[in-house]
Amino acid sequence: MLTNQYAEQLQALKVLIVDDEAAMRKVTKSLLQVIGVKAIYEAPDGRSGLDAICRWAPDVVILDWSMPSPNGPEFVRQVRSPGVFPYPAVPIIMLTAHGERSRVVEAVRLGVHEFLIKPVSSTALLARMVSILSNPRRMVRKGDYYVPEPRKMSSYKPETDPALSEIVLI
Repeated sequence: MLTNQYAEQLQALKVLIVDDEAAMRKVTKSLLQVIGVKAIYEAPDGRSGLDAICRWAPDVVILDWSMPSPNGPEFVRQVRSPGVFPYPAVPIIMLTAHGERSRVVEAVRLGVHEFLIKPVSSTALLARMVSILSNPRRMVRKGDYYVPEPRKMSSYKPETDPALSEIVLI
């Protein structure tokens, strides 16, 4: 069970799932529902995902890496383009079967807030969602893009994060 603060914040979130696999969208939607998210939107490809951000202004986007044009990295580049895209600061969680270090580094460089590898558990998804809620990162300009301000990796330890220590799943 979550603290009331996070439970209420999760219930109030609008989350967009962008994935070309219907089964994966269904699984992700179910996981979001288990952790308390009520407003969940879906898009079957990158193009409709970009349109959906403009239409629904979600609080969080959960994005697949491999999908039809634009793919995940191209999608992030378009969203993070200041002056071009209307919601360049929307938090993005990359949810992918590709866990190679090079992809993680690329995703962070492009401006992804969090990175999860499929199959994902409700505990891992919840931890990333609470991290976004409890530790919002301001966006900074990096070349032609906006990216979340980097964490100080030497000092950030999720296991000691008080926001994450409040998570208790039933």
